[in-house]
Amino acid sequence: MVKHCCEDMTYWANFACEFHEDPFQCPDHLIHYSAKFDEYGVIIHDGGSSLIVISYCPWCGKKFPLSKRDLWFDTLEGLGYNNPFEQEIPEKFQTDKWWNK
Repeated sequence: MVKHCCEDMTYWANFACEFHEDPFQCPDHLIHYSAKFDEYGVIIHDGGSSLIVISYCPWCGKKFPLSKRDLWFDTLEGLGYNNPFEQEIPEKFQTDKWWNK
């Protein structure tokens, strides 16, 4: 389990709704944490899966590590995956296993 910066972030990053399985469909789910990219975002409830990546915790003010999104794409491209959302990529790249050793 990921250790978040404060109790509030831990609560919101792990928020689970009893009515909505998909956090992007739940109006009460505010924060999304992507272990794959090691990034936090505020969910935009527009019917899709949009979010605004944030650099600081809105509750305690702690600075988050830089997102690994660009590194993820660069790493996969170096392995020959030029379109990872349409290609079958190794399982470890679906979680934090590719960067969190």
